[in-house]
Amino acid sequence: QAQLVESGGGLVQAGGSLRLSCAASGSFRSINAMGWYRHTPGKQRELVAAITSGGFTNYADSVKGRFTISRDNAKNTVYLQMNSLKPEDTAVYYCNAEISSATWTWYDYWGQGTQVTVSS
Repeated sequence: QAQLVESGGGLVQAGGSLRLSCAASGSFRSINAMGWYRHTPGKQRELVAAITSGGFTNYADSVKGRFTISRDNAKNTVYLQMNSLKPEDTAVYYCNAEISSATWTWYDYWGQGTQVTVSS
């Protein structure tokens, strides 16, 4: 059983920066893709950025050029560097990862969510 623990959310002024971290822990064999989603009340959860185990990345159009996703495979951790933040980036951000058990059964895991609030 694996767990994802997020950190790094908070309150920031527009134009500022935040860095989110998400570490996988527990018992597992391997991690495939990792990513960040966000949810705002009244809207569907949306993919913000994702990164494969090989380092290939994918971003939502709304964050391209401002956010950077990266991962440290040795630490089983994924990061989201958020620069030039806008009030519309305000949301609860969730970490997601595809993690395999010892028997190579893959599961989709989610973090508990971290609030990011950008004031204008």
